[in-house]
Amino acid sequence: MNQFVGLNKQYIGGVWRDGKSQKVLTDRNPYNGKAITDFKLASLSDLDEAYRSAAAAQKVWGEVNPFEKRTILEKAITWIEKNEADIADIIIEELGGTQLKAMIEIFLVKTFIKEASTYPIRMTGEILPSTVEGKENRLYRVPAGVVGVISPFNFPFNLSMRSVAPALGAGNGVVLKPHDDTPITGGTLVAKIFEEAGIPKGLLNVIVADIGEIGDAFVEHPIPRIISFTGSEGVGRHIGGVAGRCLKKAILELGGNSAFIVMNDADLNTAVNAAVFSRFAHQGQVCMCTNRILVQRGVYNKFLDKFVDRVSKLKVGDPRNPETELGPLINERQTQTFAKQVQRGIDEGAKVVLRGKVEGNVVSPTVFADVKPNMWVAQNEMFGPAVCVMPFDTEEEALRIANDSPYGLSGAIHTQDAERGAELAKQFDSGMVHVNDGTINDDPLIAFGGVKASGVGRLNGKWALEEFTTMKWISVQHKQRHYPFEPAVKAS
Repeated sequence: MNQFVGLNKQYIGGVWRDGKSQKVLTDRNPYNGKAITDFKLASLSDLDEAYRSAAAAQKVWGEVNPFEKRTILEKAITWIEKNEADIADIIIEELGGTQLKAMIEIFLVKTFIKEASTYPIRMTGEILPSTVEGKENRLYRVPAGVVGVISPFNFPFNLSMRSVAPALGAGNGVVLKPHDDTPITGGTLVAKIFEEAGIPKGLLNVIVADIGEIGDAFVEHPIPRIISFTGSEGVGRHIGGVAGRCLKKAILELGGNSAFIVMNDADLNTAVNAAVFSRFAHQGQVCMCTNRILVQRGVYNKFLDKFVDRVSKLKVGDPRNPETELGPLINERQTQTFAKQVQRGIDEGAKVVLRGKVEGNVVSPTVFADVKPNMWVAQNEMFGPAVCVMPFDTEEEALRIANDSPYGLSGAIHTQDAERGAELAKQFDSGMVHVNDGTINDDPLIAFGGVKASGVGRLNGKWALEEFTTMKWISVQHKQRHYPFEPAVKAS
């Protein structure tokens, strides 16, 4: 396929080439299992070259006028707009995204680059007073240096770009390691876009590697000062530990177990629409997905009937079919893991009101009802199309159930009293809560991130600018200063 030509290489030092590892990765279509292309994987020496290239080019990037940097980043958006059809095709082919999912992801990527394009002219400082007579304190916002980015398989184009674009906009060099299930969408496609936009050679490097071969070297390498990781809690904890040991900043966007609360006075049609999208977008492979739907008892049965009816009509199958709403899970291992999770819910007594089928990697939805808050399926993230619906009586009970989770990424509350909903949201132990909306929301201007096991740090807007830069203090002593230990001045 023409859109894949040349994207099956490493991108190191501004050069497209094979990796030096002896291992080969076959990139496969998750729907039909067909091979898309092969990658000769990167070695430890390739990784070292990538980081050194980023460090050298970062100094070149530092000499580029801020307005020219902004223009270069805006050119990346223009290139995406000219190639949207091919990019959408890659998303559908490589990760099984539907056409709707592809267009949502492309839209988000453009907005993140647009925001990042403003960073070069927002690298401002300030002058502050001093307790020392005659001292001028200058604070300069400066790039961190080099950022290592590790992205996941579910929204790889968007979640790679959400770190790469602001890191570049803030003046850093970048080395990106995409997930090995999505090396093009999350990796080499990003490199192609910025190469076409005109960034300095070597500023952005992409390595496709086997973690078994490079181990912790991506984090431990002495050059990167920041590691931005999006993925599972378990891997995130390990990366955070390694980064901490190496005295590097780790930005960790991890898993979720989002609760979606429906009050007695909610608009049920709106709540159902939001809940269906919040759980089943991209087959449930979204960290913000609703895993638990908590419905007040007065409308529980009515909501459940409407919800199950809607979910049962979702079209499942080939993501290339424009009518398909749920495509495949990313690979056979994920599919088997998800199937075991569903069976575990059944075994522990969750009531099955809709049972999904597994055909290859395509899985139709499962709905559990009358779920107990302490059941495994209610306490853990299921990365696939299954959801727990459970009743509650009071607001206090709803909040207790919602907060009874090690995760705290996103949440939603539906009620006709929006201000009451906002007050409840303040008591929701989650990084993000949406009143009368779904749990899946992202915005280039708003702080994105979770609490507890859902991660550390905030991306987007001014918060990403803070994450990828540091403040440097330079003082100027304009008047002679007297120091302790100076010899006494003798009278003449």
